Amino acid sequence: MAITSVTSTGLTPSPRKQTLASSYLDFTTTDGSGADGWAQQYLPDLMEKEAEIFGNRTISGFLSQIGAEESMTADQVVWSEQGRLHLSYKDCTVSTNTITIVNEIGGHDSNSTHGIRPGDMLLVSDANATAQAFVVSVGADNVVVLPYKHANLAGVGIGSTGVSILVYGSEYVKGAVGRDGANEPTFQSYDNKPIIMKDKYEISGSDASQIGWVEVSGEDGQNGYLWYLKAEGDTRTRFTDYLEMSMIESVKATVSFSATEIGAQGVIGGTEGLFAAIEARGNQTTGVTGINASTDLAEFDAILAEFDKNGAIEENMMFVNRATSLAMDDMLASMNSYGAGGTSYGVFDNSEDMALNLGFSGFRRGSYDFYKSDWKYLNDLGTRGGMVDTVGAIRGVIIPAGVSSVYDQGLGKNLKRPFLHTRYRASQTESRRLKTWVTGSVGAVTSDLDAMEVHYLTERCLVVQGANNFMLMN
Repeated sequence: MAITSVTSTGLTPSPRKQTLASSYLDFTTTDGSGADGWAQQYLPDLMEKEAEIFGNRTISGFLSQIGAEESMTADQVVWSEQGRLHLSYKDCTVSTNTITIVNEIGGHDSNSTHGIRPGDMLLVSDANATAQAFVVSVGADNVVVLPYKHANLAGVGIGSTGVSILVYGSEYVKGAVGRDGANEPTFQSYDNKPIIMKDKYEISGSDASQIGWVEVSGEDGQNGYLWYLKAEGDTRTRFTDYLEMSMIESVKATVSFSATEIGAQGVIGGTEGLFAAIEARGNQTTGVTGINASTDLAEFDAILAEFDKNGAIEENMMFVNRATSLAMDDMLASMNSYGAGGTSYGVFDNSEDMALNLGFSGFRRGSYDFYKSDWKYLNDLGTRGGMVDTVGAIRGVIIPAGVSSVYDQGLGKNLKRPFLHTRYRASQTESRRLKTWVTGSVGAVTSDLDAMEVHYLTERCLVVQGANNFMLMN
């Protein structure tokens, strides 16, 4: 009988008084050879708890603070916003006493016939002069006027371009017959479509039943020595962040994707996010001294002037990045005459035993209140804080507080809603706000797959009402 001996490659005795890699268990290789790692002569001091070096890594919470969520049952959400009450027009041209209307900012669509009628009194102005005039006749895109104090508008000093006009009343002679025509209120209709978002986490049955030696924890509340709990929780948290990030960053597609390009039939058209809505229908400021931040009140005075032209909503929330937040603190501190030495920089009646507050949470300027908050999304290196586009960088956003009244075409009535709210698809039998389900043979068996698959799905879009009251800080 022959005996075949097996040479041990894991433990090799050494006749010499030396510490060799071949004499000890190697925890870093599977064959114990130590070729890819180092030999552990002594038991390591094991720190079981996973170090949370990035703090709370999630950035969600912005929309939940300032908006609301509502369900819908359609593929599209449509809403209308009221037009301005008074009739005013800008960028008009003048030839003698004929004013050609170019760009309308009043209560009517600029592509339709204007609302000025014979007998109206107009305020006509440009960069040099202002005059009152009487409307003699009107055309499809022009009006003929008579200035009250001069033979023509040129005599008043009105130029030929860049002229603005405003209807401020009417005048008729005694016994005049009625009014010519009537003006109907107009509105602007907007729409947005939801997008379907998906994600998935997968782990084999063997790995799900294996305990680890690292104690894990995460933002989603998972903890213990099962690593898949950590991985699944991180996937869920990341998907939750995507719910908010997509509502902020998304844009509507202006090009069509073919089935060959996207690998499936259907339409990939995007959706209008917060930044895109403000860029299209709202206001933007680039600051007085560049993209870092303003160093005085000049930028805010310009912002106030713009808000005065729109809804003039008193309370506004500012969500800004770190550089802008600190610059605002410095600006507000400079307004304090006792702040030159840094002793009264936000906390008054300071003592040597009191912590000095070097920040401001808000301020009032004119008739407006601004409440400032740091926005982690703009600061975190893993999100927009890591983007390198300094030219198009976003410093923050100013969002009005409160609600607006709009006509909901789906419900057929006027409703008061937050200026910012998310719509998700839902019915009596199906809610796609945040849908999660588990498949596979781990835990509850749904298939013969030797793994656990956790699926995530949502279908939603953002509704930005009254974007003319928002301000994007570039």
